[in-house]
Amino acid sequence: MNILGISCFYHDAAACLMKDGIVVAAAEEERFTRKKHDTSFPINAVNYCLKEGGIVINQVNYIGFYEKPLLKFERLLSQHLEMFPLSFWSFYNALPSWLNEKLRVPSVIRKKLKYKGDVLFIEHHLAHAASAFLVSPYEEAAILTVDGVGEWATASYGYGKGSDITLLKELRFPNSVGLLYSTVTAHLGFSVNNSEYKVMGLSPYGKPAYYDNFKKIVNIQEDGSIEFDMDYFDYHYKMTMPSKKFIEEFGPIRNPTDEVTQKHKDIAASLQKITEEILFKMLNHLYKETKMKNLCMAGGVALNSVANGKITKNTPFKDVWIQPAASDAGTSLGAAAYVHNTIIGNKRKYVMKSAYLGPSFSMGYIKNFLDNNKIAYKTFKSDEALVKMTARLIYENHVVGWFQGRMEWGPRALGARSILSNAANTKMKDILNLKVKHREHFRPFAPVVSKEDVYDYFEIDKDEEPFMLFVYPFREDKRKLVPSVVHVDGTGRLQTTSKEENPLYYGVIKEFEKLSGVPILINTSFNIRGEPIVCTPENAYKCMMGTGIDYLVMEKFLIKREDNPKDMWDSEKIARD
Repeated sequence: MNILGISCFYHDAAACLMKDGIVVAAAEEERFTRKKHDTSFPINAVNYCLKEGGIVINQVNYIGFYEKPLLKFERLLSQHLEMFPLSFWSFYNALPSWLNEKLRVPSVIRKKLKYKGDVLFIEHHLAHAASAFLVSPYEEAAILTVDGVGEWATASYGYGKGSDITLLKELRFPNSVGLLYSTVTAHLGFSVNNSEYKVMGLSPYGKPAYYDNFKKIVNIQEDGSIEFDMDYFDYHYKMTMPSKKFIEEFGPIRNPTDEVTQKHKDIAASLQKITEEILFKMLNHLYKETKMKNLCMAGGVALNSVANGKITKNTPFKDVWIQPAASDAGTSLGAAAYVHNTIIGNKRKYVMKSAYLGPSFSMGYIKNFLDNNKIAYKTFKSDEALVKMTARLIYENHVVGWFQGRMEWGPRALGARSILSNAANTKMKDILNLKVKHREHFRPFAPVVSKEDVYDYFEIDKDEEPFMLFVYPFREDKRKLVPSVVHVDGTGRLQTTSKEENPLYYGVIKEFEKLSGVPILINTSFNIRGEPIVCTPENAYKCMMGTGIDYLVMEKFLIKREDNPKDMWDSEKIARD
């Protein structure tokens, strides 16, 4: 039984393939097209999934699509009719994409894939819920999904048991935690559906001085349901988000090139506080309804790792599980799992323990690429030599591009397409920003730690956080040891790893510990600002040569950065190849 899940046409287009109930491949379209948050039909991701699964399209039994387009179009018509004539231009601009693609999903799928089978449509928040629960380690769990908006729902809650999911209640557009966060993101001069995490990273620098201002905007009930004063928003009828009244309340919209002031930091802190208040009220009410100790979450708001790290301290839930592609990309996984487990009724037998579901590249492929482009390299004779040399380079404060095995699923680099560096160096955060990332100074870098050492360094109640979706406090006596991964509030967005999960990655950490006394590295995504994480060897080498990355460890090859890459780098030729 082969089930293909697809999400597309809004943001984070993706595909996922399940074979006999096992996820064998999943990837976002952006990694292939190099267009961040690509919305287009994920033809490259689909083709990859089919190739990885060893099948062709006529061997796919069902395709699951991550929402119901007609229901979504009903909401679009409703909101624009309500606000007409103010909404005319927004509706006019949106209509062509609806008529050409979004209302013609079955025909688009059949035409682009030459597919003749059934296409099943799953409501958006049900796809989120399925992505959270059906591949989780729990036989039963409470479920919360929170995002911008699906068809009508902006949040939903319920529970899963076995292969079944029951959603009990939903919050509806235009009242949306995700859209509130995006509105403030726009107001602070960052890009919507892309930079909400920057606002989260900015929030610890501020104080919640504008909390009462937000309380004017949103009425919060004890069960976590909310109601907005829509005079503060434009998103329900225009292409913009903050309204004139919002600007009067919080000041002018920041120009992206302007300085980030203390006021902006305080607005971010206030937004984070009210977001957490809403989420924790939702979760406490959900616990009262379900009495289940396990929690699964999905939706874009489930990527708010600061809030995630506080759930077990602010609610009765004991265990929280979030799959690594919690935003819209993950609904392709949810659609596939829902079809296989819930609609067809197959028992669950897959637990997502690893995010390494993307493409890998053979030693032969990489060697041909290096040789054909006259790129100098050395070959490690053994894994032990690779691990020791990489750890030594990091200890000597070199920045290392790390390209190993199958690419990660989701927005976080988890040791397959990562940039690794020395967390013990007080200047490494500035070095990384200067050499590679070229990003805002206030954004933290994330730590990766060996699983057996996590309790020594973090105030945490479990030893495993493989997907980097939770922020936890460092133990106070350890903060001085790894200054480049300790955020201003003493926390870090944690990833753990082990020898079983990723032996080379783990090996580098443990070898670095032998040299430094610290089992922690900086792990940041292998990309530059504004680009997706690298996918191919070509992407990785181009990223290294366009930045200040010192070395690239690509499978068993070591490439040193050259000051003059012109003789060995023909970007047009590689693009053609």
